[in-house]
Order: sequence, then C-alpha cells, then structure tokens
Amino acid sequence: MSDPRYQVDVSVVTRFLPEQSQPDENRFAFAYTVTIQNNGELPAKLLTRHWVITDGDGHVQEVRGAGVVGQQPLIAPGASHSYTSGTVMATQVGSMQGSYQMVAEDGKRFDAIIAPFRLAVPGALH
Repeated sequence: MSDPRYQVDVSVVTRFLPEQSQPDENRFAFAYTVTIQNNGELPAKLLTRHWVITDGDGHVQEVRGAGVVGQQPLIAPGASHSYTSGTVMATQVGSMQGSYQMVAEDGKRFDAIIAPFRLAVPGALH
C-alpha cells in the first residue's frame, strides 16, 4: 500500500498534429497535455522527468531531464499542474510512459508513475 502523504496521479490527453506532420517522410507529430494532480497530504515539487517513447516499429527513445517545459512546479495538496508538450515519431502509432521524480515538503523523494498511453493518427487503428 502506498503512503497517502505521497500520492501524485498523472493523466494525459493526446492529439495528432497534421500541420506539423509529413507522412510521406514518416514524420508524425503529436501533442500531449499532462495533468499532474497532488492527491497526497504534503506539497510536492516535480524535480525530473523520465519518458520512454516507443514507436510502432518498436524503436525506443528515452528522454530524461529537469522539470517539465522548463518548470519545476510545486504542487499543493489537492492542486494540479498542467502543461502541453509534444513528440515526433516515424510511425502512425506509438506509445509513451514514464515517471516524474517528486520531492515532498518533508524531503522524501518519490516517483509519480505515468501509465502507458497511446499516440495514434486518427483512423490508423481499427
């Protein structure tokens, strides 16, 4: 059972960006909006991100770095932080998953897990 003081939930909404894609060159652009909800009992700051991006051919790209879109938000209990970013893949369908390393106000570090989600060109999946 996880400690209720350190409960951060992540949800993601994706969309295909046809205006930034070039299908004839195997370039498919996607935006994703992430909402990070602090359902814990303590304020928590997002320190780093770790993404695993897998395209439809099984090629994996890992991305690690400080914060998200240049920010390291401090999220109060009951509050959330949302941001939009994007990725480009060589296939019409792929997936992303990962984690954020968080630090609570009391100094405890913990991971907020980002469950796998799909990126797909509309109509690519039947």
